[in-house]
Amino acid sequence: MITALRRHQLDFPNPREAGEDGLLAYGGDLSPSRLIRAYRSGIFPWYSKGDPILWWSPAPRLILNLDDFKLRRSLKKRIKQFEYRIDSAFTKVMGHCAETPRPGQSGSWILPEIIEAYEVLHGMGIAHSFETYKDGRLVGGLYGVAIGRVFCGESMFAHENDASKAAFAVLIRHLKAWGFDFIDAQIPTEHLKSLGAIEVDREYFLMRLDNVKDEDVNADAWKLNEELIG
Repeated sequence: MITALRRHQLDFPNPREAGEDGLLAYGGDLSPSRLIRAYRSGIFPWYSKGDPILWWSPAPRLILNLDDFKLRRSLKKRIKQFEYRIDSAFTKVMGHCAETPRPGQSGSWILPEIIEAYEVLHGMGIAHSFETYKDGRLVGGLYGVAIGRVFCGESMFAHENDASKAAFAVLIRHLKAWGFDFIDAQIPTEHLKSLGAIEVDREYFLMRLDNVKDEDVNADAWKLNEELIG
């Protein structure tokens, strides 16, 4: 049964009650309190223009254990050809992710109200961007939400070959150094599977999330370490 959320009702239904397609609830709002509660419960918003806010808890779930990331030899060489920054262009990264065409999608779910809501989370130190530059120009990157020792990846873009993959690879090195446990990649895709992500059942994912969502990471988290790039 899909639950209708009232605007001031912050509590979500049990994520295990989501339908076969992963849809759990609709409605509510994108306030920071609701978004944080959603991510802490293994739930995230995903909807198109003209739809109500849709809240998801998919099964299976895609996660990436940090040690399982597959760094191809060709990508390892490309990493050194880019420059990297953290949280220096969060809104621009979201904008580029919204504008990047996706196979099988006619539009973007990263709507203006989504960008506005995640800007608030960014200002609270919860949402982050990891960016790739070439000759001072932003050419790739990704953004997501940090909950305890889990990084919930939302979207990525590339305006140059391997720019987003390079950002992802260097981010993983940093996440490991900062003490993160895994990446929540949300919905299974062949691209992320090729990089080492695996499908797990919902119960396992929720158990992993519950184990680390209240744990602290390294004090140097979200600060670039040049030694992790070379």
